[in-house]
Amino acid sequence: MSIPRRFFIFGLVTFLSIALDQVTKVLAIDAFKGKPTLSYLGDTFRFQYATNEGAFLSLGGNLPAGARFWLLTVGVGALLLAITVHSLRHPVDTANLTGYALIVSGGFSNWIDRARFDGVVVDFMNMGLGSLRTGVFNVADLAILAGIGLLLIAGWKQDRAAKLAARATATRAPATDAPSAAPASPPAPSDVQPPQNG
Repeated sequence: MSIPRRFFIFGLVTFLSIALDQVTKVLAIDAFKGKPTLSYLGDTFRFQYATNEGAFLSLGGNLPAGARFWLLTVGVGALLLAITVHSLRHPVDTANLTGYALIVSGGFSNWIDRARFDGVVVDFMNMGLGSLRTGVFNVADLAILAGIGLLLIAGWKQDRAAKLAARATATRAPATDAPSAAPASPPAPSDVQPPQNG
């Protein structure tokens, strides 16, 4: 894949994902902040406004403020930059590139929240059955999960293709050796010269 095409796909996926996440967060703040939880499908799906000081699904939310800043702002920012550079500099297929772009866009959109809302991320969705429920999440979290899923599927397909190619090579009939030269036939009687008497 050419570098301009790589930049185009990565930039398009990243832009659309961040835009979708930020728009839904604005709508969630207007619709759900300060209001009761909305429940659907027998309480399988909930809409509820929440803020998250941690990372994905509130991980690290109990850390001290200084540790959260270095880990979730500086550390995550550096990681997102590294993933971006890797995916744009190395030739990868469309599935892998899209997976990297989704992970970067989800992480960066939550990173934007931290800059806008004093270190917290806006969440508004929750799923589960009974007491078994996810944490409250947002569209950016879904983008990260989708990106990881794409990378896993692409890696599995590549590994499977490599194994099939290796198996085909191993079962292919080995090349036969070149046939040995046939023994020279004895000379015809007319070709035998009688000994010369000196």
